[in-house]
Amino acid sequence: MKNILIIESNLKLIEEYSDTLKNAGYQITTALDGDTGINEAINTAPQLILCNTNLFRIDGFGVLAVLSKNPITAQIPFIFISLNSKLTSLRKGMEMGADDFITRPFQNNQLVRAVDARINKLKTRNPNPKTFDSNKFENLEGLQKLYEVVFQSNNKRLKKKQTLYFDGDHSQGIYFLDEGCIKTIKLNNDGRELITGLYKSKSFIGLDSLLLNSPLTESAEAVENSSVYFISKKTVLDLLDEYTELNQHIIKILSINLKQKDDQLMELAYESVRKRLSKVLIRLNNDASPIDHINISRDELAGLTGIATETVSRILSDFKDQGFIEKNGSQIHIIDLDSLKKIKN
Repeated sequence: MKNILIIESNLKLIEEYSDTLKNAGYQITTALDGDTGINEAINTAPQLILCNTNLFRIDGFGVLAVLSKNPITAQIPFIFISLNSKLTSLRKGMEMGADDFITRPFQNNQLVRAVDARINKLKTRNPNPKTFDSNKFENLEGLQKLYEVVFQSNNKRLKKKQTLYFDGDHSQGIYFLDEGCIKTIKLNNDGRELITGLYKSKSFIGLDSLLLNSPLTESAEAVENSSVYFISKKTVLDLLDEYTELNQHIIKILSINLKQKDDQLMELAYESVRKRLSKVLIRLNNDASPIDHINISRDELAGLTGIATETVSRILSDFKDQGFIEKNGSQIHIIDLDSLKKIKN
């Protein structure tokens, strides 16, 4: 059974969180203050830590600072819970390495979704090429070799809105996105942008053009400050020749990407604008960190849905009025995910 450590000074909240997570199949241990929580985490090495930011003796940020430096606990997923919804606190927690930041009040299913997502997701704190541990990745010799090559390759840092490659360029290899977010885009005849892919950290970009000798048919641009590694076409092809099982992994990635693009085309062809936007928000929320907090501009939502920016603004306002979301600039907070899923075409 998966064990979760809850560090919380409020006994009523400990009982509430424990009951919710026990009903979801988790085993719970608890600590009432930061010092006790640190010792409990080191002694028991739980599979996830749920921690309030406001604790006795040492606060949650101090707990994370200590545990992130201990080799026993450094890779354990860590989720903050707080009554403070200020953006500064949220940013502080995420910058320190927290995996999620949940603000109260929240629904019980939101807590379970956050825990499920983080406990089942590989902990990928940025690997250092000098201390690369292939055991953190899928247990395939060829894939492990590919990651070793990645982190020995040239690194390139991109500023927000900087182009990685242009439509019409010839593919020279693939990219591994270590940090940040990259979008691939096409422009129609009137200059409107359609986002064909949105890549998060630890993703490969350019696999679909690896075996083609024709020019690229889309551009790639940084959505935020990003760090990428470049691997030459020859290096990748040599690895594919040497490690046949690596081909299956690459095909799996390509198949997932192809399905996503097929789904996008079907939505563009048959779904209403409200349904298209709700589906995009749901997809983005699946990888959101913190959970239920999406950072995306209206223009990018327009590019993902094929909807005019003005229409995106109108629908988001409608969703806000109905209590589905809260919005502050480019920050979208999902309040009622179930209602978004139930929107009819």
